[in-house]
Amino acid sequence: MKLASRLRGTTAAAGAALLAGACDLRHAAVLDPKGPIALAERNLLLDAFYVMMVVIVPIIVLTIWFAWKYRASNTDAEYAPTWSNSVKIDAFVWLVPTVIVIAVALLLWRDTHRLDPYRPIESKEPTTEVQVVAQDWKWLFIYPEQGIAVVNQLVFPAGRPVSLRITSDTVMNSFYVPQLAGQIYAMAGMQTRLQMLADQPGKFVGRNSQYSGGGYSQQHFEVVAMTPADFDAWVARAKAGGNRLDAQTYPALAAKSRANPITYYSAVEPRLFDTIIDKYRHGDHAGHAPARRQ
Repeated sequence: MKLASRLRGTTAAAGAALLAGACDLRHAAVLDPKGPIALAERNLLLDAFYVMMVVIVPIIVLTIWFAWKYRASNTDAEYAPTWSNSVKIDAFVWLVPTVIVIAVALLLWRDTHRLDPYRPIESKEPTTEVQVVAQDWKWLFIYPEQGIAVVNQLVFPAGRPVSLRITSDTVMNSFYVPQLAGQIYAMAGMQTRLQMLADQPGKFVGRNSQYSGGGYSQQHFEVVAMTPADFDAWVARAKAGGNRLDAQTYPALAAKSRANPITYYSAVEPRLFDTIIDKYRHGDHAGHAPARRQ
């Protein structure tokens, strides 16, 4: 008996610890947005949660009330097992969920169009263009305007919109920076778009949220929002060192590797991103080297 009592106590303590950890929102990046896109997505999540609580809370309250009222020791509770229909119960069971589904559908319809990942962010500030390539198991970021490329680090000026063109040079991946924008898939031979903006300078974590093989757990990257002056200095440092990324050096980079360090390329072959997409459209999947345009 003492052993059983101790086990129950230990189980209860472990359960309480797990619940306390689950309620610690400090590590929930989705609930700690640092940009307008992520903020709108968090608000949509909370709005849907509040709408669903309209039925969840009454069910919890009624469950407790029924358990108390019809407990074995309450001999005064009415016992009527012969009834077969209740208009009130049917109305509650059908109408309330219907209203909730309609309300959630309206929220999603509104914000699906408002948060279209292809829609540019309206701003008086210039937009930073970045081309993103998912590889095994790393991320390549090409800056066509600056003429540089970086592995596993995405840097941009805070307060300015960032427009991403995304593809994959391997299996399907999913690009995700929880504190700045929602996730969107990266697919070989295709291009997807994503817009993001950081309200202020800071460091964030980006990751692949789609399982893509053995190195998946290490396929995350650093995201840094800088002041415009710091961003210009960062570009200058990237141009000062590093190698050129072109059709000859790209295959070595695209080969499978894990836990890649941040690597800079001071120059990038023009239209490299497009040739990576084109080689899949033309059915040339045999190697990693992008075909040159004629």
